[in-house]
Amino acid sequence: MQKTDEVKQNSDGTRRELTNRHVSMIALGGTIGTGLFLGASNSIMKTGPSIIIVYAVLGLIFFLMMRAIGELMYADPSQHTFISFISKYLGHQAGHFALWTYWLGVIFVAMAELTAVSKYVQFWFPSWHTWTIQLVVLALLMCVNLIAVRLFGETEFWFAMIKVTAIVVMIIVGLGMVFMNYKTPVGHASFANITRGFTMFPNGWESFVAAFPMVFFSFQGMEFIGITTSETENPRKVLPKVINEILLRILIFYIGAIVVIMAIYPWQSLDPHTSPFVQVFELAGLKAAAAVINFVVLTAAASALNSYMYSAGRHFYQIALDSRAKAFKPFRKIAKSGVPARGVMFSAAMILLGPILNSLPQISDAFAFITSVSSDMYIIVYLMTMLAHRKYRESKQFDPQGFLMPAYKVTSPLVILFFVAVYISLFTNGTGILPAIGGLVWTAGFLGIQYLVKSMHEHGVNSIKIDE
Repeated sequence: MQKTDEVKQNSDGTRRELTNRHVSMIALGGTIGTGLFLGASNSIMKTGPSIIIVYAVLGLIFFLMMRAIGELMYADPSQHTFISFISKYLGHQAGHFALWTYWLGVIFVAMAELTAVSKYVQFWFPSWHTWTIQLVVLALLMCVNLIAVRLFGETEFWFAMIKVTAIVVMIIVGLGMVFMNYKTPVGHASFANITRGFTMFPNGWESFVAAFPMVFFSFQGMEFIGITTSETENPRKVLPKVINEILLRILIFYIGAIVVIMAIYPWQSLDPHTSPFVQVFELAGLKAAAAVINFVVLTAAASALNSYMYSAGRHFYQIALDSRAKAFKPFRKIAKSGVPARGVMFSAAMILLGPILNSLPQISDAFAFITSVSSDMYIIVYLMTMLAHRKYRESKQFDPQGFLMPAYKVTSPLVILFFVAVYISLFTNGTGILPAIGGLVWTAGFLGIQYLVKSMHEHGVNSIKIDE
């Protein structure tokens, strides 16, 4: 087997410049999004203390999925994205569908993040034009992605550090308030606030079930480490360490933060429209709490946008390699900096369309709908990745000495069934039904067109010129 760990530059010109420090913080940054800082109050209000169970279950499922992805990437660290294994083990058509689906999903989520960034900037500068902020931010992050992968790694490292610092400070401040039995407007800070009057389904089982897809999407992005592998210095050393730390990170940064929040404020007393971090810091006497958390969520959104641009560039490059159409030929080149520059620039241009679409009243609702559909499509891609992992296990390429998914015979079907259950649960939520149907329509339509084009080509009907 080729010793890819020793290679500093890949055969296609991409470079292995990401270190263990970069990948560890990228993994952590991908796990912690704006959902925790802004949306945790709403999740807690809907589900009560049982939200801890939701986070714990989903944390375990995502950890197991990452172990499956880690096993695939460990076996072949030269792949630019974990989705390449779908092509390898489920067939070219399935892989082509997954690549386009994931890329489009990344583009639409990035559009939403760009819109969010401008709103957070306007917190301080309300007179600044939205389109100016978005253009400047997108241009800056595109430059970060074009110069070198190491610069991207450094940027993500410090973005993630800001998020981690905010959570750690909140946990320390919160624990101090609990141990001092701090008086609050609704009582005293105490862990007893979590268990007092506990009911599993305080707002009905439907709210509990609806919390799973809501929290599921807050974990979205954890798979990002499966995209950095081909540009990591020592993937077979770094990957196992980073992935095995995921459970601990979820325990501390998600469950730990939520436990502290509910210990300070009885869950019935939280304001669902205000960040729980703002509520805790204001209670501790930090007058500038809203401004501080706005800065944190601004960096969180910018971090997500930076990562999505990196991911979109690599996936579009993979689409170009995967496609035989001549139109994609220019995108198969790697720049001297070791970056798929044309894929990054094209993806950035697509992201810039988002704010334009969102600003048009006639299609703003359609934009929100498409963004929801693209989020749902991640579940289908995750499901296909797990099926590809099962095929790998049955193939001759399977390495029994590799970085193996634990208790595979039990955990693999468990994760697959759970993903199916989460998608089905979207139909129990009124606002989730149409996007869930849209996801199924996209899947059926894309695969149907692929089958039709293939059949026409096989029968000599297709006249489109392709580049073999």
